[in-house]
Amino acid sequence: MYGYDQTSAAGSAPPPPPGAPGPGGYAGQPPLYPEPSPPSLAEAVRAFTTGSMAAEDFQNIFSTSKVYCPRGENPGFLALHNTQHPVIPMFTSLKQLRRYAGKESKYFVITGAEVLDLLPTGYGFVLDMEGEHRMVFDAKAVEQMVDFAMRRMYG
Repeated sequence: MYGYDQTSAAGSAPPPPPGAPGPGGYAGQPPLYPEPSPPSLAEAVRAFTTGSMAAEDFQNIFSTSKVYCPRGENPGFLALHNTQHPVIPMFTSLKQLRRYAGKESKYFVITGAEVLDLLPTGYGFVLDMEGEHRMVFDAKAVEQMVDFAMRRMYG
């Protein structure tokens, strides 16, 4: 046996030396500057529509964000067919959804990545239809988003 007893305290790490940074910060204290949190989906929509965020950055935020979708009696997306191409209304927050569909409306929540996975072929979507920074993604834009996600995931 070299260096230390390998049979005692198996699986536990030795304590850090005195004065060494511990979890969270120096010497067990909380960090002075917390890590910045990523922008919310609503902030990303605002930044993307004003040109201050790249498409790739927007899609990275979209794919991990919660998206609120109105629903009807049957499972699945509610589509609008009174537009040039069919689109599905989606919202960045419950507040935005309620503004569009009313206080008692039914809804479900999924991630942006799940939206891209589950959206029917040939459909687009509209984010925050009643919002100040409404975004429309037609079916071609959705295909491009799916292609980007596949390249990022599988190389």
